[in-house]
Amino acid sequence: MKERNNIYLASKPRYEILDGLRGVGAMLVVAYHLFETYYGGGSRQPINHGYLAVDFFFVLSGFVVGYAYDDRWNRMSTWNFFKRRLIRLHPMVLLGTLFGAMLFYFSGCAEFSLVDQTPWYVVVLVMLWCFTMLPLPHTMDIRGWAETNPLNGPAWSLQWEYLANILYALIFRRLSKRALGVCVALFAALTLMLCLNIDLFGLLKARDWASYTVVGGWSTTPDQLLVGITRLLYPFFGGLLLSRVGKLIKVRGGFWWCSLMLIVLLGMPWMGLGTQGEARWTNGLYEALCILVGFPLIVAMGAGSSTKGSRTEAINRFLGEISYPLYITHFPLIYMQKAWAEGHKDMPLGTHILVAVSIFVLAVFIAYAAYRLYDLPVREWLKKKLFRVKE
Repeated sequence: MKERNNIYLASKPRYEILDGLRGVGAMLVVAYHLFETYYGGGSRQPINHGYLAVDFFFVLSGFVVGYAYDDRWNRMSTWNFFKRRLIRLHPMVLLGTLFGAMLFYFSGCAEFSLVDQTPWYVVVLVMLWCFTMLPLPHTMDIRGWAETNPLNGPAWSLQWEYLANILYALIFRRLSKRALGVCVALFAALTLMLCLNIDLFGLLKARDWASYTVVGGWSTTPDQLLVGITRLLYPFFGGLLLSRVGKLIKVRGGFWWCSLMLIVLLGMPWMGLGTQGEARWTNGLYEALCILVGFPLIVAMGAGSSTKGSRTEAINRFLGEISYPLYITHFPLIYMQKAWAEGHKDMPLGTHILVAVSIFVLAVFIAYAAYRLYDLPVREWLKKKLFRVKE
């Protein structure tokens, strides 16, 4: 039994459109962060709800994990599931954190007030800590944003992703569809509470600046932990339930329709921002609808449709290949962009646009190079080291 469980089971056929949508979402995240340098994360952002891409990624992950592993537990141990997930996720976590450490001192500015005060050996110690994916306590911050990974901010969502995989393997994979449905309904209520700023646990007062949004989850303060777990639970396990129910939607041109829907949902302006912000709750309702209905609908359409034999098949493959590397390596460049923009406020608008576009292109190039030259060969090497690969 032990020998059989240590076989690396071949990956199932991929949902090519879901791969492509993950890439579309990653590109929107990069654009959102580039705009954030100039507009912040508030209502002036051109991609106003770009932060919801994280919640969309969680729905995708839950669906894909359920599809890939639900019917394999008679041939796979829990430990081997964890090894498979580490092989898939952790090499890029290491690279993204290392990349952030290498560029750390290029991001020193007033916004990152701690950078120039931090000795190099502290940066190395923080890097080694962050390699483990354990959240860095905000008391050990070396940047000034109290992130759980101050070398590579977006790693916070991967930390929650790791927790979701642990919960799935130890608990949720064992639940029937009905029991899982009850849990998902409870998680949906938690999402509504966050979106509508219902402070049942008395923790949301500390984030009044982000009331009626799901913004947050990247720090270890009580309010941020509540936001993070809330953003994880419904999307991930709702995606898992969707994969088990199997009610997919087939549409012609599915990739393009799903991409358009995702762009519209993430680009929708903030709601309820009158002179007094008196109807701000409408923004929370909008975000709840995106998470509870919109994103699962997009995943159902993407999984139910196909690009086989069409010209978009190659587009989806490319977007899928760069999606995770792009998400996990782009932010060190954003730190540098923020520092550059702060130090060059008097530069012409065209120069700022050129720098932003160049960073976007560079981020895509780095992601593709990381995928081809690092991620693929490292994962193949780890498979051979940690598993007996079935011929």
